Amino acid sequence: MSGHSKWATIKRKKAKVDAERSKIFTKLIRELVVSAREGGGDPETNPRLRTAVSAARDANMPAANIDKAIKRGTGELPGVTYDECTFEGYGPGGVALLVESLTDNRNRTTAEVRHLFNKYGGHLGEPGSVAYMFESRGVILIDRSQAAEDRVLEVALENGAEDVRSEGGQFEVVVRPDDFETIRGAFSAAGITPQLAEMTKYPKTTVPLDRDKAETVMRLVSALEDNDDVQQVSANFDISDDILREIEDSIE
Repeated sequence: MSGHSKWATIKRKKAKVDAERSKIFTKLIRELVVSAREGGGDPETNPRLRTAVSAARDANMPAANIDKAIKRGTGELPGVTYDECTFEGYGPGGVALLVESLTDNRNRTTAEVRHLFNKYGGHLGEPGSVAYMFESRGVILIDRSQAAEDRVLEVALENGAEDVRSEGGQFEVVVRPDDFETIRGAFSAAGITPQLAEMTKYPKTTVPLDRDKAETVMRLVSALEDNDDVQQVSANFDISDDILREIEDSIE
């Protein structure tokens, strides 16, 4: 299972407090604003916005907040202008990281991201230095308690999923971007509720890590994701289940 999915597993196990929910809403609102700005305010004709709206609803964001964010993006309401900015770099053990951000101050965000890479033994790279190691994919994680493996495979493959992987207590369904909403909807129609369903940059290959490097990389990813300007962090690490169990409680 990819590092993306293992990090998602840890995040789901963390308690959600009001301050964290507020931070999540801030990131979701930015994505709604930019999606509407780039492709228009109708989710039916704007796939990126449709995905953003689904994510906001999954996080229990009030419909009024979603509507306001979309109108800010289309210019119907005033609001801050956010720029999309992607950072590429390496963490301990040669792990490649892509950091996607939406920011109203590119210089500030660049300085903050560079500081975090340096703090945890990594470094920023030049544009294009690691992007080729990733490809856009949808990832849907389903807990084994939700459905039997045969049923998950049936729904996924009949609707065009690229791959289905099983490890530990969950299934990881990997889908092409154009099929993401269709397959997500197919699981919903089948009464199967994913733990996670999102578009991400999926690693083509992974780098195995020992315990010490794994913990440092996870702390770097966690610190990056805590930054208000950072929307998503993708990394190509792989960590064994034994190491994951050892370190997950220590990740802040």
